[in-house]
Amino acid sequence: MAKQRRRPVRRRDRKGGPSAGRRKSCPYCRDKIEQVDYKDLSMLRRMVSDRGKIRSRRITGACRRHQSQVARAVKRARELALLPYVAEGSDHPRGRGDRDRDRDR
Repeated sequence: MAKQRRRPVRRRDRKGGPSAGRRKSCPYCRDKIEQVDYKDLSMLRRMVSDRGKIRSRRITGACRRHQSQVARAVKRARELALLPYVAEGSDHPRGRGDRDRDRDR
């Protein structure tokens, strides 16, 4: 009889793991909010990382509809100077090395 080979388990087929459990519920659906308001800065700051990037649905837990509204609201708030485009603080990039060090020569 031939030896049977085990099929490797794909990542999406695994049950359990570190992120097993219930998915986060959308904070806007939970509070029964229809539209995301660009003037609600406390909520929008939670949806933006400390570097100024819009966080993904996987991180925020927002549903698809509200995530697209969040992205639009963050962009609108940035345009009106309610939110910064980039993080405040250090002038030099962290961890990337000196990419442009040869430009001065």
